[in-house]
Amino acid sequence: IDHISPDYGRYIMASPFVILATSGPEGLDCSPRGDPAGFVRIHDPKTLMIPDRRGNNRIDSLRNIVHDPRVALLFLIPGSGTTMRVNGSASLSTNPDFCASFAIDGKAPKCVIIIQVDRAYTQCKKALVRSKLWDTGVADRTLPSIGTMMQNLDAGFDGKAYDAEYPDRMSKTIY
Repeated sequence: IDHISPDYGRYIMASPFVILATSGPEGLDCSPRGDPAGFVRIHDPKTLMIPDRRGNNRIDSLRNIVHDPRVALLFLIPGSGTTMRVNGSASLSTNPDFCASFAIDGKAPKCVIIIQVDRAYTQCKKALVRSKLWDTGVADRTLPSIGTMMQNLDAGFDGKAYDAEYPDRMSKTIY
């Protein structure tokens, strides 16, 4: 459909996680976005609003939106096999009222991504069932840490220190 129906809206409002896909001059970007459920705001049936939170200090998605407003969203809810997909066009707003309305712990995002909905639809559960995405099993401890991966790319990078400092850094910079 070409809008967010009440049922689709319930799903979006229950989702704590969305993947944002964009396209720009340097290629494609797919970026995870997450906050407490309801963080993607339904402004009206044709408009969604997503806060742009601090991340890894890359602005690929934002840069792409400036060059090519087409976006795709994939909403996930842990434990649910159903996904919600939304395609549309995006713009960026630094409207202080919009930004302030998304503040958490007194910290507002620098901008809000405004999405005009062109298409919205559900996706069947088969891929998530086949992948057993929500089954516990593969734990982070079985995979290299970000510090290890960065050190393997750059021998001068102290991966152990990065990993050890990460919990404190996360608590100070999550919002």
